[in-house]
Amino acid sequence: MKNKETKTGLVVIALLLGIFVASMDNTIVATAMATIVADLGGLKQFVWVTSAYMVAEMAGMPIFGKLSDMYGRKRFFLFGIIVFLIGSVLCGMAQTIVQLSIFRAIQGIGGGALVPIAFTIMFDIFPPEKRGKMGGLFGAVFGLSSIFGPLLGAYITDYLNWRWVFYINIPLGIVAFFLLWIYYRESPKHAKQSIDWLGVMTLVPAIVCLMFALELGGQKYAWDSAVIIGLFSAFALLFLVFLYVETKAQEPIVSYHMFRERLFASTTLVAFFSGATFVVATVYIPIFIQGVTGGSATNSGLILLPMMLSTTVSAQLGGFLAGKTSYRNVMFGFMLLFTAGIGLLGTIDEHTTRLTVTLYMMIVGLGVGASFSVLGMAAIHHFSEAERGAASSTNSFVRSLGMTVGITVFGIIQRNLFTDQLAEQFRGMAQGAHGANMHDPRAMLSPEARAHIPAPVLDRLTEALASSIADTFLWALLPAALTIVCVLLMSNDRLAAPMRMKE
Repeated sequence: MKNKETKTGLVVIALLLGIFVASMDNTIVATAMATIVADLGGLKQFVWVTSAYMVAEMAGMPIFGKLSDMYGRKRFFLFGIIVFLIGSVLCGMAQTIVQLSIFRAIQGIGGGALVPIAFTIMFDIFPPEKRGKMGGLFGAVFGLSSIFGPLLGAYITDYLNWRWVFYINIPLGIVAFFLLWIYYRESPKHAKQSIDWLGVMTLVPAIVCLMFALELGGQKYAWDSAVIIGLFSAFALLFLVFLYVETKAQEPIVSYHMFRERLFASTTLVAFFSGATFVVATVYIPIFIQGVTGGSATNSGLILLPMMLSTTVSAQLGGFLAGKTSYRNVMFGFMLLFTAGIGLLGTIDEHTTRLTVTLYMMIVGLGVGASFSVLGMAAIHHFSEAERGAASSTNSFVRSLGMTVGITVFGIIQRNLFTDQLAEQFRGMAQGAHGANMHDPRAMLSPEARAHIPAPVLDRLTEALASSIADTFLWALLPAALTIVCVLLMSNDRLAAPMRMKE
């Protein structure tokens, strides 16, 4: 018995390491992004470094979820680690922002297997009475990864080289691979299902067309240009075909019968809107610290630390409370706190102290942390072992979709707000005054370049950047408020209640 418990513990360590490296990669890149942009260029394309990972991860989730139900969790979790590590090596070797985005997509394919399958394995190997505690632990890993991510990213960027933020995944991934390979023994019984390849081939291109349209519209091409209209039209057509295909597929990517479960449907919507909101904070607070206050990458990482610590605490607390009261009750309080934190971030400006920003970030972390543990358990609650992989991957898929859409849409909002603010700040000032870098935002992200910008010009640049980021957070209140609405639609199920399995 003791030997079995030891093996189970080692399997849990492997799963946690897998989640850790996959989720850490978003935050470790966030704090290094300003330096990466200053080195490689491509400020207007930097959101693709994040969204490319998310799109690929999103595409892989439903496929790996189905495959794990069909042929077993182990082999596809191991496959995910291998692909993720290959992508990490390539990212460290990137020479342009475009190359980095492509290699991040390779990482994302691997990440698409790690997170949903890890959560499903946890549900398979632990009885119901232990799932709340373990769900809280697994959810807390998102917070822990975000703690070490910013700190490692900041330290490596300042004292080594930003390329090592990707190489750091290699030793952790290797340990996870061998622990799971050696100690995890799963049941040989698996449900035979078919993969909805037509669904994959319509949904993924639809999302890519949407993001290209949003990214290029008003920037490289006019919104009413043939290219942008064509991209939006392609998205609409492909998405409609996808919805139709899902009604005919034997085992659809997005199973409509799962959405007949009120808990699953509402939980998935909460995941979408909370993901779209939270990603704004993780991306733009580091940019605020470096661009507005002139901090280094280390300062950017440290400013995220309190938020991630509070995220860890609330993830564990959420898992504990899920066994005491309904999922809805747990999520309602935390989402109120989350929305309040986003609203407070909407009040920051160039004069806001770092202590104030820290307090606001802690409120955001306390609010969002429970979603990482509670939503994962709620999504699987009503489904049998044969469907848990699909249920978990669908929930993770929708959260990733929310983050992808969020970073793209809010990236456009912030960029346009920043452009408008620059025009207003420099209206009437002689073009080229004090140097050619007056309108170059990249100069604000590099401490060396900032030193050469005259104070009057720098003050206007920082005011414009601060205002655009604050207004972006105010726009983010919309999806934050929608999370509360969706929580109210959840059923009164709780973790301790007997599981009602689907036939």
